[in-house]
Amino acid sequence: MSTYVSKEISAELDAARIAGLKKTSRLRVEIGDNTYKILRLWRDGFTVEAETTPQLRGLVDIYDGANHLYQCLIIADQDDAGEMRYEFKRSTASADRAPLDFYRAPDAPIALLGHEE
Repeated sequence: MSTYVSKEISAELDAARIAGLKKTSRLRVEIGDNTYKILRLWRDGFTVEAETTPQLRGLVDIYDGANHLYQCLIIADQDDAGEMRYEFKRSTASADRAPLDFYRAPDAPIALLGHEE
């Protein structure tokens, strides 16, 4: 028995798979003023829809909804079944405050209150 699938059916299956991934994903990549939906994200890279997303390159920001997750330097890897795969050359986790250059004790006071006279 043959497991041959025609090109038309294969294309429809890929389109349905990508539509499902787009519907469930909250992740997006932002480059300049443009944003694109991320289909899959892993430790070393991510994929976007190849048909609707232009070729991305350079420094991008990755968001989960409104939360800024990473700032990444990316390169294109390969186009596979309607998904364009990108790999990270550098990925830096985003923080909501500047890093400290000294040790802060976990039980340190937030502020010092003076004595009233």
